[in-house]
Amino acid sequence: MEKPGRNDPCWCGSGKKYKKCHIDFDEKIEEFEVAGHIVPSHEILKNAEQIEKIKESAKINIAVLDYVAEHIKAGISTAEIDKWVYDITTKMGGVPAPLNFEGFPKSVCTSINNEVCHGIPSEDVIIKDGDIINVDVSTNLNGYFSDSSRMFCIGNVSEENRKLVEETKNAVYEGLKQVKPWGFLGDMGQAVNDYVKSKGYSVVREVGGHGIGLEFHEDPWVSYISKKGTEMLMVPGMIFTIEPMVNAGKPDIFVDEDNGWTIYTEDNSMSAQWEIQVLVTEDGYEIIAY
Repeated sequence: MEKPGRNDPCWCGSGKKYKKCHIDFDEKIEEFEVAGHIVPSHEILKNAEQIEKIKESAKINIAVLDYVAEHIKAGISTAEIDKWVYDITTKMGGVPAPLNFEGFPKSVCTSINNEVCHGIPSEDVIIKDGDIINVDVSTNLNGYFSDSSRMFCIGNVSEENRKLVEETKNAVYEGLKQVKPWGFLGDMGQAVNDYVKSKGYSVVREVGGHGIGLEFHEDPWVSYISKKGTEMLMVPGMIFTIEPMVNAGKPDIFVDEDNGWTIYTEDNSMSAQWEIQVLVTEDGYEIIAY
């Protein structure tokens, strides 16, 4: 960890001398590092000004998902959802973060039934009664990023599939209970996994959450099959997503060979995902986007 001199300006941008600002904070982090834990770099941590700008981005993200929640129904194409997302985001001054990200062709991910994530909107994909669908929205507002997703049950969804959707959301909030400064991402990951397994489901192993804020995807990578006391130390100023992908069957997945993006369950079982964006605070957490 690069540290300024005691009388130099603090790395956080407060304008205070380092000895009057973050020196004790950094020394505490160093104690964990010496003990063998993974610790965040200064680059991962967001200052007060950055946090406020990320929250402004999140307002758009939440507004877009609120609109989707009010208008999604059987009979519409996923391309229509993509248009809603693009139009609302740009009207509010933002840019859909997925659009052209590493070649992704659309403004949003729409993943239906056995699609785990990264479903590509299409005029040919019509939402049907009984479907469960994840709509994953991400926003870039002047270089500040937000990201969250919600599940939607369309019409007469089976009790089995509705339960999968509800319990996946519950798993997110079980994990959230473990988000606190000087704990570990593995505390959260194990809480998610334990809850999912207790309900008879499985967590996808290869795809996880991520840091976010100044870039769409930042360190750390966030696993939901991790163990308590492992993974990166959580400290105030960290922002990351909690977004477990939960399968009704086995955790195995595969990627669509034709489009190179959409991920499916190997056993064709249903899959669900909720995503929230979380800030670690001095005494716990704050949900930035949902």
